[in-house]
Amino acid sequence: MQGVLTVDRLEVLVVVDNATDSLSSNPKNVIPEWTGLLTGGRMRMVSGHGICCAHHGLSLLLTAHHGGEAHTLLFDAGPEGATFLRNASILGIDFGAVEAVVLSHGHWDHAGGLLAAVQAVADARGAGTPCHVHPGMFVERAMQWSAGRYLPFESVPSPEDLTRAGATVVSTREAQLAAGGAFCISGEVPRVTAYETGLPGHMRRSAGGSADDWEPDPLIMDERFVSVHVKDKGLVVFSACSHAGLINVLTHARELFPDVPLHGAIGGLHLSGATEKIIPETIRDLQTFGLGLIAPGHCTGWRALSAMAGVFGDALVPSAVGKRYLI
Repeated sequence: MQGVLTVDRLEVLVVVDNATDSLSSNPKNVIPEWTGLLTGGRMRMVSGHGICCAHHGLSLLLTAHHGGEAHTLLFDAGPEGATFLRNASILGIDFGAVEAVVLSHGHWDHAGGLLAAVQAVADARGAGTPCHVHPGMFVERAMQWSAGRYLPFESVPSPEDLTRAGATVVSTREAQLAAGGAFCISGEVPRVTAYETGLPGHMRRSAGGSADDWEPDPLIMDERFVSVHVKDKGLVVFSACSHAGLINVLTHARELFPDVPLHGAIGGLHLSGATEKIIPETIRDLQTFGLGLIAPGHCTGWRALSAMAGVFGDALVPSAVGKRYLI
């Protein structure tokens, strides 16, 4: 893809995730929350008031360093504004540095904090920061609970609401660059594997349908990933939920950048619940990419993490809120 920067280094800060874990050991280039707060002078007492909250959802702050410049992108905003802002305050996030916001897909656990995040960025740097979305994110969605029963999802903030909060909304299905070319936002991910068939029971409101008129939407085609090319390492891929399937995601990333080796995969892998059945195939095919870093979080599930730990060894460094990866 033309115009993409090769950055010198990349920092990934986990603002929101399902898990908190400051006690497990980590490699030297991964800093857990408490260590980061202590060394940064932001923790003077171990207290529930001074540490981040885990919450079902995901938000990552990505900072790419290129020459003497830093480019920062916010990838998702977690399930609600209160958690996002609380964790951001504890972690000392500078919203004035955020050059772009990306919503990975149209689900509440990634978009519930989006208005608060956009407003915080606008308050810090003025209105107009791009917020990258896909036009398919704004349909009404639900999960099938039982025969004829559906549990609706909280709606994603509308483009109009995002604009009022201070964003410049960029809505497209196509791949694009953000923050000076430091980040590539994919387009729709092609589905090429036989076993990655989406999320069973996921529904959307039929166009023009009644209040109870739902149709299957397992593929969730609005989900995109973000990638960064790090010098001397390769491509780091951020896949928020991997509804397309992690192997489809990495295969498409390799197609977009055929001359760049893949180095890392970070985010939710959605190998939990009904998709636990594809854990063996996913692990088998994941080995073919030769990744140096795998950082599963959010919706990955403990069964998948346990199975991956026995295969990938030190390359596996699970995500947790407040954790910082230095790549």
